[in-house]
Amino acid sequence: MSIWSQLSEILSDFVVDAFSTVIEAVRTAFEGDPETRRQVGFSIAMIALSAKMAKSDGIVTDEEIIAFEEIFEIPEKEHNNVSRLYNLARQDVAGYQAYASRIKTLFPDDRDILREVIHGLFHIAKADGIYHQNEMAFMDDVAGIFDIDGRDYERVKLRHMEPEGGSPYILLEADRTWDDDRLKQHYRKLVAENHPDKLIARGVPPEFISIANRRLAEINRAWESIKLERAL
Repeated sequence: MSIWSQLSEILSDFVVDAFSTVIEAVRTAFEGDPETRRQVGFSIAMIALSAKMAKSDGIVTDEEIIAFEEIFEIPEKEHNNVSRLYNLARQDVAGYQAYASRIKTLFPDDRDILREVIHGLFHIAKADGIYHQNEMAFMDDVAGIFDIDGRDYERVKLRHMEPEGGSPYILLEADRTWDDDRLKQHYRKLVAENHPDKLIARGVPPEFISIANRRLAEINRAWESIKLERAL
């Protein structure tokens, strides 16, 4: 059963009038199944972060909602339930820091997964064509909660803020001065880290894997460009 089907059952079994009610319902429903509770908990926290980030500039655009739907694989029949959760999250009084901390607690030592969350937030932020200063402040704060260090975070930011089709080195979060062997090793490491199966094995819900698939395709395109440039 998918994450969304499980969430739908919760929504049908409880009177849900606040996002905090959903969180409590998940704790109750999956108390005896820690792995499912971890995956559902991640999905709920990601919904909350996405909704609150989109609202941080004062308005949630249709483009941002579409971008949110692109980072999760949501079956057509579940769209209404996911939209309901998204709208509840926008109205929730709890600060986004609580949900960022929740994700950090679920994956305390897994920087790769935490970076994927940041990538997802950037994907939503740039959907309307601009980065608002409040959105940037939001993501800066989330990166701090995730303990993603300044240099690592700057590489993530550059990758998203680079114009479409920009430097393949930035897309690979690599340095142009690296020699061929170091670049190859870095490329292989990125492919291994971003393979969807590996993320699922580490506890990320399969429904979130679409962003990893896009990242993997981006890595391969950038590497092909570098291979042509260097005649590798």
